[in-house]
Amino acid sequence: FRTEDVFISLQEPSLYTVKAILILDNDGDRLFAKYYDDTYPSVKEQKAFEKNIFNKTHRTDSEIALLEGLTVVYKSSIDLYFYVIGSSYENELMLMTVLNCLFDSLSQMLRKNVEKRALLENMEGLFLAVDEIVDGGVILESDPQQVVHRVALRGEDVPLTEQTVSQVLQSAKEQIKWSLLR
Repeated sequence: FRTEDVFISLQEPSLYTVKAILILDNDGDRLFAKYYDDTYPSVKEQKAFEKNIFNKTHRTDSEIALLEGLTVVYKSSIDLYFYVIGSSYENELMLMTVLNCLFDSLSQMLRKNVEKRALLENMEGLFLAVDEIVDGGVILESDPQQVVHRVALRGEDVPLTEQTVSQVLQSAKEQIKWSLLR
């Protein structure tokens, strides 16, 4: 036994499954990134990691990679690359469930048009969907139907495509205010 093997086998189970969710474009540039821990504390370190991950995965057909001591599950669609990242000992199936839920939710919200332009026009929906699926690294939801339903409810029955950024910000302010008043 090496020390690392013993450490991994004694790792406590944790609800903090997801370390990051990334969406990159064809060139490996960030469209969306949400990091749930301080593995990469600075934007510079995050972007370097994102370039590395893109260079290692964008020409392969596999769905799982081990990179920099992390488990990475990914898929591509037209001109987008979706990544869900967990620790090296994380269950790949759990991470893949998050990835599929995110992709399927966006596919429904974007009417199966999961490509860069449609995503950029509906970023507020992406932010809401990610927040419904994962909170602070903890997986909350894995059913795309539930995610789409909740995102629609949070949009106060206004179709996401018609919601303005100010409406989304106002909604977020209200939620923060109520969470602080509890």
